[in-house]
Amino acid sequence: MKPGFRRFLYATAGITGAAILIVEILGAKMLAPYVGTSHFVWTAQIAVTLVSLAIGYYFGGWLVDQSPKLSRLYICIAVAAVYLAFTILIVEQVAYSFLNMNLAMGALFSSAVLFFVPLTLLAAVGPFLIRVLAISFNTIGTQIGRLSAISTLGSVFGTVLIGYVLIPYLPNSITMYATAGVLLLLAAIYFFVWHRRDLPLLGFLTVIGLGLGGLGVNRDVNQKWANVQELYRDNSDFGMLQVIQLQDGRRRYYLNDFLVQNTYDSETKQSVSLFTYMLRYLATGYSTNLQDVLCIGLGVGIVPNELTQRGVNVDVVEINPDVVPLAERFFNFESKKSNVTIGDGRYFVNKSEKRYDAVVLDAFLGDSSPSHLMSREAFASMKRVLKPGGVLVINSFGDLTPGKDFFASSLHQTLSRVFPSVRVHDSGRGNMFFAASTRELSLRQVDYSDAHPEVMALVRECLNAVVTPDAAPGRILTDDYNPVEFYDAENREAHRRNLAFSVRKLSGRQ
Repeated sequence: MKPGFRRFLYATAGITGAAILIVEILGAKMLAPYVGTSHFVWTAQIAVTLVSLAIGYYFGGWLVDQSPKLSRLYICIAVAAVYLAFTILIVEQVAYSFLNMNLAMGALFSSAVLFFVPLTLLAAVGPFLIRVLAISFNTIGTQIGRLSAISTLGSVFGTVLIGYVLIPYLPNSITMYATAGVLLLLAAIYFFVWHRRDLPLLGFLTVIGLGLGGLGVNRDVNQKWANVQELYRDNSDFGMLQVIQLQDGRRRYYLNDFLVQNTYDSETKQSVSLFTYMLRYLATGYSTNLQDVLCIGLGVGIVPNELTQRGVNVDVVEINPDVVPLAERFFNFESKKSNVTIGDGRYFVNKSEKRYDAVVLDAFLGDSSPSHLMSREAFASMKRVLKPGGVLVINSFGDLTPGKDFFASSLHQTLSRVFPSVRVHDSGRGNMFFAASTRELSLRQVDYSDAHPEVMALVRECLNAVVTPDAAPGRILTDDYNPVEFYDAENREAHRRNLAFSVRKLSGRQ
């Protein structure tokens, strides 16, 4: 075997190894707008990948034992590329078709339909090449080690590439299309240089793959919204960010991974979301002298804006740097009036030497709060940065219905373990607001006349709706044991499902 051809086969091992990791990570990102990013989703994606690798290794060994013709292997690579291009076109339909299942099974089936076949075909490369490259049994160990090392280094390269370059700067559809294109190019080089007899078959597969992928990319990048105008759309390290606006030009929505995070009246420059008012009113109503506030989570900057307009010094810590310019451009966030830090809220609090009259916790990963910000240890750190008598205010989702109240009960118990006084305001519509302090909390008279007319009645009801969750269903949440994603899965699934279908209905996408 000529050295140049041998190097090409080694390159094949490295490129397919990179492609496997890119597909694994990118697959979860493609499904995130529909099924989220919980441990259920990642468990499903990893499980499908591992099963695909196991079956692919077996299939590759069987295939090469039938015939060591390399053309068979490169046809497999080309078919995997075509299938990956096809996923761009069908990902939304597949995800929505399984959305009515529970989250664990829905994510598993969606991932299997989309990625099992291409991952299995790519996994066949290793065993096939080992047989082809092994000159004798005396060198088979060396070949196995060398190919495994090259494939693993390719996987490392793919992981770094997808995590630090492709996801932050390219739409998911284009990244998947490029991955499929590289695999098709790899197969094309082999057939053009060493096995031209099967070039017509490869040409057919290439046309099909590039055509299907091109249709998917075109629909993804230039998708039409029948009822709304898309003002902004971009990928980020923490999901796809969108700003859409009704055709009348007044109602504006901020979406993260297709889930509505805030609603805004662009004429009055006011939020039409209940939580923005409740966070501010509870912070001011439960504080005796509100001068310094820490906001963990920027949202689109409405709460920090309203506080700074009332003379409050506001520090903001936001994990996603792409949100800040979006908030400035579309939601009139005045970033220069607040001290904005890009980073993780828990890390910021642990390092902070400053003390605040109030900490406003409004951090979400699409449909739920990050668990590391909802533990006894996290709340103890937030208590440390509060001035004596300061108040912690939290926006969260909760349900008091028996059998569905694990999270509300657990959050109340956990806060009560850290703070002597805890009060809970229930909107009755999913949003639940917690206030906690080292002193006895008493809500002062709140002037809510500046609330948007559409939510003023809801604000009044929520301010008056003070509840005490039943302690029996919950537990103290700690860094070591925080099983909220498991026990609150039904509520989160329902919430995400409702949001996903409501956005689909709102957009009327063609």
